[in-house]
Amino acid sequence: MILANLSVPLLGLVDTAILGHLGDSRYLSAVAISSSLLAFLYWGFGFLRMGTTGASAQAQIKTARSTGLLLKALTLSTTIALCVILAGQQLGYIGLKLMNTSDAIQPLANSYLHIRLYSAPAVLATYVIVGWLIGQQQTRWPLIIAVATNILNIALDYMLIVNFDLRSNGAATASVISEYCGLALALWAVRAPLIEAYQKGAKQYWIAGPNAKQFLSSNFQLFVRTAALLFSFAFFTAQSAALGQNQLAANAILLQLMMVSAYGLDGFAHAAEALIGESYGRNDRVMLIATCRSCAKYCAVTAVTVSTGLFLLKSPILSLMTNLPSVSDLASQYYIWLIWLPIVCAPSYLLDGIYIGALKTGAMQWSMLLCVCVVYLPLWALTQQWGNHGLWLAFSIFNLARGASLAFLFGRNILRQTQAKSF
Repeated sequence: MILANLSVPLLGLVDTAILGHLGDSRYLSAVAISSSLLAFLYWGFGFLRMGTTGASAQAQIKTARSTGLLLKALTLSTTIALCVILAGQQLGYIGLKLMNTSDAIQPLANSYLHIRLYSAPAVLATYVIVGWLIGQQQTRWPLIIAVATNILNIALDYMLIVNFDLRSNGAATASVISEYCGLALALWAVRAPLIEAYQKGAKQYWIAGPNAKQFLSSNFQLFVRTAALLFSFAFFTAQSAALGQNQLAANAILLQLMMVSAYGLDGFAHAAEALIGESYGRNDRVMLIATCRSCAKYCAVTAVTVSTGLFLLKSPILSLMTNLPSVSDLASQYYIWLIWLPIVCAPSYLLDGIYIGALKTGAMQWSMLLCVCVVYLPLWALTQQWGNHGLWLAFSIFNLARGASLAFLFGRNILRQTQAKSF
């Protein structure tokens, strides 16, 4: 799962590095703004993966129930994707206005968004399939899907951005093509249960799947939680844009580097999702505690290692990301915040995985809303006089609060309810 996850921000790094060497920061800034909105849009529906993983892990010993879950989740993802295509363009235009997009960047960002919206069915269906596979502890397929998709995307990036001089539009087109190829591979990975459901009649599997009301309730809570999290990133990007085009580009580079550590550390969270889901579904308290301890130990060691690597490799990393002196100097000035973020964020990543596996989505929702409304936004308001340092401080403390609040709720929501029924 670590290898699969690392391939995702690697793509973002390649996009950033190629666009960061075009000689004009407008293209990098436009993609930063648009990608932030797309993340809000697509990862707002990240519950399709998370909710499917927890339910799949708890249902993995019941084949019919597991297949029914897959069918219901794919139906939900397809319905949402069609709505995204129909409404996304107008919402994207409004979003760009709210993100303080300058007149110089607006046309580029709008064009990038328009192209990427057509990948919605592929993106959301792949979320579902990957979540189902993780819950079944078939983690080799998510690795293959992620790596194949992103290798293709990187190759298309170079060809379309550099060779065909399509710039930011080339990055968007490369993503759409690779995401549909990734969906084809994902469907191949789950061909056996889908073919079986088709041959024997999908209705019986649909009925055997999870209760629709509980399934939708859990997914709605994850949607609210994820939307709040993505709001924090979109807000960060919007405030970066208000500080100027070069500052936006510099912060975009630092955020991409942060995502490398985030996706890597999420490998332990995904392992926890599957293993906690299995132990929780079986009411196995001993396995649940052992899984939490094991994942926490390795997650902590990895976080310290990543922070150390970021500290030691600062110069070559920034040189790789951009050759624009104004952007590079600003990124270097605020690089100190990047170094300590893996350690600060690691507890929240792991605890997210534990709560998803146990399907304690209500606690996740309220914890995230509390951290955004009571910690992040007020702290940003109080530190505006510090400029970009104040923005990074608010963002860092927000992530620290995420982990602290989930840890505080762990005993009551996970340990005391080990005997709770799964759905």
